[in-house]
Amino acid sequence: MGNTRAARGALGLVFAQVVSLQAGAAVAKAAYAHVSPTALAGMRLGFAALVLWCVVRPRLGRFTAERWRAAVGLGVVLAAMNTAYFQAIGELPLGVAATLELLGPLLLALALSRSPAQLCAGFLALAGVLLLAAPGGALPVAGLALGALAAVCRAAYVVLNRRVGRLFPDWSGLTVALAVGAVLLVPVAAATDGAAVARHPAVLGTGLLVALLSSLIPYSLDLLALRRVGVRAFGVLLALGPAVGAAVGFAALGEQLNVRQCGAVALVVAACAWAVWSGNAAGTEDGTAKAEAHAAGGGGAV
Repeated sequence: MGNTRAARGALGLVFAQVVSLQAGAAVAKAAYAHVSPTALAGMRLGFAALVLWCVVRPRLGRFTAERWRAAVGLGVVLAAMNTAYFQAIGELPLGVAATLELLGPLLLALALSRSPAQLCAGFLALAGVLLLAAPGGALPVAGLALGALAAVCRAAYVVLNRRVGRLFPDWSGLTVALAVGAVLLVPVAAATDGAAVARHPAVLGTGLLVALLSSLIPYSLDLLALRRVGVRAFGVLLALGPAVGAAVGFAALGEQLNVRQCGAVALVVAACAWAVWSGNAAGTEDGTAKAEAHAAGGGGAV
């Protein structure tokens, strides 16, 4: 019963995360006429790190070497993931980019699964992704490559964010991770697009809004969700992303997917819903706990 309540609570947290994240992506994409994706990615991490640092004020002297490794590793992944995804949505519709990014957590979830039903669901989702990327899909190769990179980063993010959530009882780990990501990305963004930001200073307000919607809110919700459920369950719950991304892209940006792309997104969402259902029915979450702990490098901390 407790596991069911935890799963339902995690589903609500992930849904709120997905809506916030896709809304932030839509706001960012609407500003691409003035600044580059790299600039907005830098502002996203920079503002998010600044706000959270002022609120949390982490006590760095209490960090162990293990905690430093986890937080710094997450920060590096955040910088790479932000850059790849924001570049990808500049080339692809939001629903398509979200579908490609989902592939990383999905494959991670499959790697942690021992259920035939889970594996079948994974192959169904993979078919949807291949349908998006197949020749004739009218999607740019650069966008597909960036989406694939975002998928790899997203999988690493899920593992590392769960680890940070286990090692830190508060928000200190996430705060330091955001600061590390900002230190890596903000100088690059300033060097490549600082002049454009100076010409359009109002975009700083957009950057702050994107930081709230796409970083502070979703990353915090992820941390809470990953304290309730394992990596496998979290990975498949993210199936909400493509559908919400497509809806937000249509409502906010007027993006329309063709029948083929809608079918691909539907395959991925259906596959992940099947994975969640089959996992709950078989009670596999407990059976993968040790594997998840090993993948997250938790050891005795889990």
